[in-house]
Amino acid sequence: MSPQNVEVVERLLEAFNRRDVDGFVDAATPDFVWSPSVVAVDGEIFRGREGIETYFGRMSDAWAEFKTLADDVRDLGQRVLWVGRLRGRGRSSGATVEVPLSILYELRNGKISGMHSFLDHAEALEAAGLGQ
Repeated sequence: MSPQNVEVVERLLEAFNRRDVDGFVDAATPDFVWSPSVVAVDGEIFRGREGIETYFGRMSDAWAEFKTLADDVRDLGQRVLWVGRLRGRGRSSGATVEVPLSILYELRNGKISGMHSFLDHAEALEAAGLGQ
């Protein structure tokens, strides 16, 4: 088990929750690839710093508030599976939403090189090779 990989993921998620683009970029490799499954950006792929800035901009346009809440974190060597929830409040509607969210992180040289998120925990477990 590599507690350093879990720490990198936690640092990245703290930056996400603060909407801290620089902190997020610091935890990622320059060729970082993000495949989110979150409303407002579902289906798009975001690459590098420019992609991170675009993602945060789109989320900020759609959501007045958003943050991740962890339920479980599994160190899988060069990958980390984070299982939890995303809570947000819509910018135009003011409605509060909480959805299941799992993220499979790929790590390289102590930084996150890729993220793939899932709104279905079972799909995330399957992608991580932990499904039944």
